[in-house]
Amino acid sequence: MSKNGRDKTKFSLKDRFSYWFDNRMTGGSLGLIRILIIASLLLAVVIAALIIAFGFNEEGETASVFWDSIATVINAWMPSFEDGSPGYVILMSVTAIAGVLFTSVLIGIITSAIEEKIDNLKRGNSMVLEKDHIIVLGFSPGEYTLIRQLILAASGKPVRIVVAEDTDREEIEQNIKENLEIPKNVRIICRTVDITDPASLEKCSIETCRTVIISPTDDMRTIKSVLAVSTLLKEKGVSGIGVNAIISKNEYRFPPSLAKDNNILTLQTNNIMAKMVAHSCTQTGLSEAFREIFNFEGSEFYIADIRGAAGLTFEELMIRLDCAVPVGVLRGDRVTMNPPKELRILDTDRILIFADENDSAELKDGSLSDMSEFTVESAGLAEDTTDTVIIGHNETLPVILQELPENISHVYLAGQKTTEEEREELQKAADERNLTLNYYRGNPRSERVLRELSRMAQHIVILSEHDEDPEKADMDAIFLLLNLRDIRKRYGLSFNITMEMQKEHNQKLVGSGDHTDFLVASSMSSLILSQIAESPELIDVFRELLSNEGNELYLKNAGSMGLTGVYTVRELRHIMYENRCVLLGCLDREKHGRFNLPLDEEIELSDEDELIVLGEC
Repeated sequence: MSKNGRDKTKFSLKDRFSYWFDNRMTGGSLGLIRILIIASLLLAVVIAALIIAFGFNEEGETASVFWDSIATVINAWMPSFEDGSPGYVILMSVTAIAGVLFTSVLIGIITSAIEEKIDNLKRGNSMVLEKDHIIVLGFSPGEYTLIRQLILAASGKPVRIVVAEDTDREEIEQNIKENLEIPKNVRIICRTVDITDPASLEKCSIETCRTVIISPTDDMRTIKSVLAVSTLLKEKGVSGIGVNAIISKNEYRFPPSLAKDNNILTLQTNNIMAKMVAHSCTQTGLSEAFREIFNFEGSEFYIADIRGAAGLTFEELMIRLDCAVPVGVLRGDRVTMNPPKELRILDTDRILIFADENDSAELKDGSLSDMSEFTVESAGLAEDTTDTVIIGHNETLPVILQELPENISHVYLAGQKTTEEEREELQKAADERNLTLNYYRGNPRSERVLRELSRMAQHIVILSEHDEDPEKADMDAIFLLLNLRDIRKRYGLSFNITMEMQKEHNQKLVGSGDHTDFLVASSMSSLILSQIAESPELIDVFRELLSNEGNELYLKNAGSMGLTGVYTVRELRHIMYENRCVLLGCLDREKHGRFNLPLDEEIELSDEDELIVLGEC
């Protein structure tokens, strides 16, 4: 026994050689090639030494024997009887046979190394060597809104987008190529990466990118990914790179100090979606207006320098700016949306506009004295009180009840799976809004129950079950929608439907139209993320639009406001601004929207037309 109490084990020379050889074999292709070269040279030297020692070289020089031996190993060339004595031929034949073996092994090693490299490239394991690129962490087949919006935002400028996910690179690329048209100015680079692991994320070159976007996914994975990116950037000593993410539930809100220190921007989408559902249920077509606002197709928000605007009041700017709608003023580092009409624009002010391009705005002649004195007594919704049916349940229902328009007085809840505590919370939200709340006990999967519900209210909302698998939740909602559409058609009813879904690709299964508004969480989240990533200076604008305070998006019925007839866009802008609203566009009776209309265009409004406005009322 040794001093430390262990047996001294003696290993044989064979064991030691096997152990050494095994270690070298696991060192990869280069290690194997190194061993092969050394073994080949040693064999050539040994054979040459034997030939010289036994005098088989006859009159040949010593140096030539060594060279012939090495050349025979490399070429695997079998000597003939005329090349020398029998001993020389035999030894050189042994060298040639060993050369065949070594050459075969070498070819196999090189072939395997090449195959391994190609396999790594296919799996997307190589390093990204880009600068000023956009990194999208996370990818789901069928969800292409985010990448599509980033392509549209490029507007012909060269851009590199790195898409990373724990999926084979070929699979990601194939999905993108089959579903998106990639212009020549855009290059999409796909990598197989564990987006929650800082070490794995290194291959995306995060430290040299322009911005990082966490594609909408489940909250826990999103949080891990945000923390992984922050950890990697801290290790690299890099600051100033924005990390943008969507987190659905409020309980996973990032602490403000942590978010500020790490340049993290997160938005809670559940409350945002709840607000959109509440406002869309009585304003069919509003979801399309939201999509237009956050879509890079058509018009979007820009901060622009308007030549000749200094000295004008905002009211004057409203009736003179063509090819763009003035929405607010950037003064210092603060944007004021829908400012007072008497606000006078300074030389240092910049204008928040809603336009197709940031340089499309044109200041035209015009004065307030030319405008009609016609005003609207109330720019609010002047509809009669109405009832709403909400089918399904999720944690955002209290927010929906609080955000429902004032003309809704009675809400029926169907298909609820609520605890006593949740019912108390719902009742409290209803009391704050002076709503009458009733629970319908029937099973909404039954056609009889759906017929009864469809006769109870003018507006029906289908909520997605957030705690279920997104695909199952969407399919359950789709079956309800199909049955409600069928009942509406068969019985000649006229209720409208607002439907919340979780996955973008599922909406395509049921289309749109016939008075149905779709609010798709993944699609809206992607639109918002792309806008924030491309225009971080407008984050306060987006926050206000998506919050419960300040200016919001509304539809104003032309008939309810007494605005039927023919008007120029200039006149409509003035009328709506006199009532503290900014006119962005209009919806016809078929719910087809037009935005950023030419200033002098004449529009004939009917009782069923809607004006799309931004305001606080």
